[in-house]
Amino acid sequence: MISFLLILLAPVFGGLIYGIERVLKARIQNRQGPPVLQPFYDFFKLMDKRPMMIHSFHASLGVLHFIAMWVTLAIFILGGDLLMVIFFHLLSSAILIIAGFSVNSTYSQIGGVRELLGVLSYEPILILSAIAFYMITGSFEVKVILESDFSLLTLLPMFIALLVVLPIKLKKSPFDVADAHQEIIGGVEIEYSGIFYEALYTAKWLEYVFAYAFIFLFAGDNYILGISLVMGVFLLVNLVDNSTARVSYSQMLKIALGITLPLGILNLFILN
Repeated sequence: MISFLLILLAPVFGGLIYGIERVLKARIQNRQGPPVLQPFYDFFKLMDKRPMMIHSFHASLGVLHFIAMWVTLAIFILGGDLLMVIFFHLLSSAILIIAGFSVNSTYSQIGGVRELLGVLSYEPILILSAIAFYMITGSFEVKVILESDFSLLTLLPMFIALLVVLPIKLKKSPFDVADAHQEIIGGVEIEYSGIFYEALYTAKWLEYVFAYAFIFLFAGDNYILGISLVMGVFLLVNLVDNSTARVSYSQMLKIALGITLPLGILNLFILN
């Protein structure tokens, strides 16, 4: 019952995380900023906007992206197979990429290319992390991982690798190339409006929940450590986001694949 309630409220938790992030960002920049509940105000405001549909396939892909992301979290919260979680997460990203290429918009298509490059950067680390968890716990099940007693130090290289690629997944500086507003005006989101954009907007909230839930796994059955890791990573990601400049997509690939893959593979050799 609690699991189903958490699944139902996952978008709410994501909205709160996003609201807290906006407040924190404002404080770092020494300004007042919006209230914590501003994302929900924006959500209801978007419901009143008149949607401009390019074509039905493009609009439906935005909704499917949100649904796939919600299914991803549902499997995670129910303690299911971590590989299945990563598969549905990849599926949600693939749907968004297809949406970017489904319209005749230069900015949308460039955004789709950059989304694809982002997937190539962070998905290998998610898969290597799942393999590392299996090598430690003997299972891919999220429930088993959260009940296992292991030290974070044994997964430290993998954890560092995940920290490097996390801003890519969350589209944070210096890796916010997929929705660079100064360059491509939001990328794949540009042709969405009204309730269809609302699906993408809410999917972002679910991305936050997924990203920090994945961080939580690295603490195993030590939930206090897990909460501390989530809070520390949340603060670190936002500090980096507000103190760095965007790199190019080629630099992003070099950093992600040149640093994180060796770290992840090294960690697997250590565990072997």
